[in-house]
Formats: sequence, C-alpha cells, structure tokens
Amino acid sequence: MSEPRPSDRHDDSDPDETFAEIVDEETQRDPDLAVIEAGSRTLRTRSGPPQGDEVPARPADPEVDKALRAVEQELAGRWGETKLEPSVTRIAALMDVLGEPQRAYPSIHITGTNGKTSTARMIEALLGAFDLRTGRYTSPHVQSITERISLDGSPMDPERFIEAYQDIKPYVEMVDAQQPYRLSFFEVLTGMAYAAFADTPVDVAVVEVGMGGSWDATNVIDSSVAVVTPISLDHTDRLGTTPAEIAGEKAGIIKQGATVILAQQPVDAAQVMLKKAVEVDATVAREGMEFGVVSREIAVGGQLLTLRGLGGAATEYTEIFLPLYGAHQAHNAAVALAAVEAFFGIGAEQPGSLDHETVRRAFASVVSPGRLEVVRSSPTVVLDAAHNPAGARATADGLSEAFGFSRLIGVVGTSSDKDVKGLLEAFEPIFAEVVITQNSSGRAMDVDELAAVAVEVFGEDRVQVEPRLDDALEAAITLAEEEDEYAGAGVLVTGSVITVGEARLLLGRR
Repeated sequence: MSEPRPSDRHDDSDPDETFAEIVDEETQRDPDLAVIEAGSRTLRTRSGPPQGDEVPARPADPEVDKALRAVEQELAGRWGETKLEPSVTRIAALMDVLGEPQRAYPSIHITGTNGKTSTARMIEALLGAFDLRTGRYTSPHVQSITERISLDGSPMDPERFIEAYQDIKPYVEMVDAQQPYRLSFFEVLTGMAYAAFADTPVDVAVVEVGMGGSWDATNVIDSSVAVVTPISLDHTDRLGTTPAEIAGEKAGIIKQGATVILAQQPVDAAQVMLKKAVEVDATVAREGMEFGVVSREIAVGGQLLTLRGLGGAATEYTEIFLPLYGAHQAHNAAVALAAVEAFFGIGAEQPGSLDHETVRRAFASVVSPGRLEVVRSSPTVVLDAAHNPAGARATADGLSEAFGFSRLIGVVGTSSDKDVKGLLEAFEPIFAEVVITQNSSGRAMDVDELAAVAVEVFGEDRVQVEPRLDDALEAAITLAEEEDEYAGAGVLVTGSVITVGEARLLLGRR
C-alpha cells in the first residue's frame, strides 16, 4: 500500500508568525504562561479545530424520540452486558444470515482493561485525517446508546440507529428461534454495527471488545491489526484472577498473520500475548521497544508529545498537541499511532512514517467524553469514568499533574461487581473528602454498602452519604466552595461510566 497522502491544511498562515502574534497578545498577562498558551494555541490552529461534543442529547423530534425509546426498551429486554454465555455461536449465526457483513471492510480490533475507548477514538481520528471513511464501535456509552456506533467520526444519528435496528430485527428473531438462548443486548448491537459499517460502506472499522476477547461478540472479525491496551484486574469472575489469565482471554483477538500492537503490560500478561503471537505467526510491536512516548510536557488544555512510530528509532513525530490529560493518554496516543502505522504497512511492508502534519491535525481533534473531562468551573468539576483500581490510579495521577487542586472532593458511585475498595484506596491520597452516592443502574452498588467500604478507607469524618446523585453533586460543590482558603478546590465525579453520564446530564452537558 502506498503511503497515505496528507489532507489539506486548514490554515495557510505562517505558524511562526501566528506564534509571535499570540505571544504579543498574551504577554500582557504572564510572560511564562504566555509562551505555553501561545504554543498550545498555535498547534491547535495548525492542526485544525477539535471535534465537537460527541455525546448526543435525546432527539428533538418527539416521534423520533419515541421510536428510539422503543428500540432501547426492546434491547433492554435481552440479556445485559454482564450476563454472558461464553461463545460466539449466536453472533456467528447472525453474521451468517446477514451475509457476513463484517468481512466487507478491514478492521482494527482493540482489547485490554483500560484505555480502549480513548485509544479507539484516537485511531478513528488518525484514519479520518487520512481521508478514510471510518466506523467505530465502542462500549459502554456515556449518555446515549447511539454513541456506541459512529460513522465518519460522529455517533449514528437517532433515525439511522432506529433504521439499523429495524433492518436486522427479522434476522435477529430468526437466530433467536434457532438458538438455546436469545441474542444478548451486546450481540444485537454488534450485529447492528457490523451491518451498518457494510451498508455505509466504511473503509475501515475500529472495534473495541466488550469483554475479554476469545468469546467476545466482536470477535467474528479477522483484523489485520490487534491492539492490546494495558491489562489489569477487572471482571475477574469471568476473565481470570491474574493478569496472565486475563491476557489468555484477551489474546483471542490475535489472528493468523496479524500485527499486534502491545501497550506496556505486566510481565506475565506480556508473555501470554507473545506466546499467542508466535502460535499464529503474528508480528508484535511493543511499547517501549518498537514504538513509544519519547517525551511529554503539560500544555494549556492538554499535553505536548513527541512519539516514536514503527518506522525506526530515527522516526519521531514532534509537536503533537493532545487535548487530553494524563500520562496514560500519552501512552494511548503512542499505541493508536502505532496501530494506524501498522494498518498502512509502515514498519513491516515499508519504511518511513505517516505525514507529520496530518498526524498533528488528527491528534489535536481528539475528544474523549468522561475521561478527565472538565464540565464546570468555579469550582472546577471534572468527570472521569475510572471503575477499577488501575484506572483510578491513572486518573489520580493525571488529575494531580494537570490541575493541582488545593482541595479535592470526590463524588463516587460504583457498580456492585467491581473492586470498590481498591478503587477508593487509589483515590484516598488525593480526596480531602468523599461524597458517596448511587447511580440509577440496576448494577449500582447499594449506597450504604459503598459507604461502609469508604469509611473503612477514608475514616468516618471524611465520608458523606447522599443517595441521590443530584444531591451528591450539590454537596460536593458546597464542600469545595465552603472556605475562601480553598479557592483552588475542585470536584471529581467517578466510579462508573453510568455515574459520569448521569452527572454530565445533571451538570448541563448535552
């Protein structure tokens, strides 16, 4: 495959002149901050505007909203995402009657424990910047079910989502009648995504597993690129109790002759992945060896990166502005870049690198709702969907680095099947106080049970209980504002994607 051509630049002005103008403009404030701000703004100008908010609101048309709610209700009547029968038998049967739509386009398949959705969004942005039509399938959603299936970088509009469901519904019912168990909620959505991608049609699909890998419903695709984000303990009742056991399940997405992009992993997990790659004659690129983060520094609104790609030690992408916070997002960016290079054959079939300006423009456009996302100021309220100890540690580190709050109040509502104590222990050093609450999901941990664990971790004096999320948000904001000396106070809402999504709505983000 020939090297992809760069897209046209959005701005024909001289970047050096733009930088100088911004410095002059900003120096009236603080000379040091002016240079940092000018650098960030210049990179954003050079790379194009960031994408808009990718969390759609309910449809404005009452009839469309009614039809979407009917689809949601039908899907909700099926097995939920946490009730599993570990096989791909049903989804394979659905693909068969649909005519194997998942084979109509190449794909990049992503597994791991943390960072999958952010990495998928970065891969999507890069592919789109090189003029490829993309389909992205991720889970869970923050606010709207339509977020899960994206076409050309935007969530499926409600009308098309409803149409996609109606198109495959007769085939779903046909498979249901032939199987011991009906297709699950996640299996039906996966079928919708694969069929919609073929119908569009897309040039490439970016697919995130729901859970595990080997028997995940998404694993009926044969991807040429398999991405493995960091593996840690989560879903231990289904995937295994050690990183190695979990890696064994996730390695199932590695197909014959594929390229594996391997983020930094625990040693035992990496060994499992490498063994699987040898078995299927796959090529492995490891973060920290074949590719990685060369440098990173904080910038206004995100961070400035230098990344090394697959083209060799001499190939570095400099001045990459990523409008996301935390070292973990820098590592996600390195993984995403390597995945796209591998998709285009760089590092194996051809030397060199992707067009640097196009890469810069793509990364500057990335958004990842609910991942260290600022949704309010005075006091600053940040949302993050961390739901396991490893994710919480990454969030705590990123928050401390990027914000430097003098006092931080946590609002925590978790699911009942998580390592809640481990998550709270990860946040204990940075939370002055924590408000325990509960989201509306049937999987939510009972607020009194969660509070008992919180008291064990934080002590009774640092724990407040507010069963309703709206009351919890109000209490946390009040605690952050209560004393003048804490003018630099903030609030972090975390513990579950559902908690974050509901908080997002309550705080007025649409």
